[in-house]
Amino acid sequence: MEQWITDVILEYGLLAVFVLMLLESACIPIPSEVTMLFGGALTNASFVASLGMEGQHLNFVAVGLAGALGNLVGSWIAWGVGWRGGRPLIEHWGRYVFLRQHELDRAEVWFDRHGEAAVFVSRLLPVVRTFISLPAGIAEMPFVHFSVYTFLG
Repeated sequence: MEQWITDVILEYGLLAVFVLMLLESACIPIPSEVTMLFGGALTNASFVASLGMEGQHLNFVAVGLAGALGNLVGSWIAWGVGWRGGRPLIEHWGRYVFLRQHELDRAEVWFDRHGEAAVFVSRLLPVVRTFISLPAGIAEMPFVHFSVYTFLG
């Protein structure tokens, strides 16, 4: 997976960073740590020169913005799936990942109480940040609030 990610970034640059981060935030298991680490490494001229790829030097701020915007757009997709599918989506598919009814009830109460903070803080945690958008959509967190907390996190 890491080799594929680095090859895609070398080939497509900032567009690849944006798309890979979008996919990761849309709940597709692509490690953002590899995407952003390699994208960041390509902002260092000596690293790029050591690869013999002088034309692939990227701008540090542009990599950060491409990653953040890709994350935001991918999160919108996951939020939309949750918002559109709602609780029935989780009740139907949750059993395949061992989610039981009482766990869903508990999670819903917790999210109602801590939703906005949960979205912001979850963006700082590996793995959790990928999936927090789905419950935010299911809980019908307002789109603008969701977008602000997601981008800031």
